[in-house]
Amino acid sequence: MAPQPLATPPLPPEPARARAVFSTEDFSLLRTAVAHYLWAVQDAPDLPKFGNLYHRLGRIGG
Repeated sequence: MAPQPLATPPLPPEPARARAVFSTEDFSLLRTAVAHYLWAVQDAPDLPKFGNLYHRLGRIGG
């Protein structure tokens, strides 16, 4: 009797392509909202973090 060839396990399906969560317009809206927060709450202890976020959103949104 000839040995049976080993069955290869099926390959897992390829993962779905990553889709963007936010559009360019969303970044613009978020940046506007953060700018409003920065203006309205000028004495918040986390103000520098929001300032950095504002600038990062500007780089991403174009």
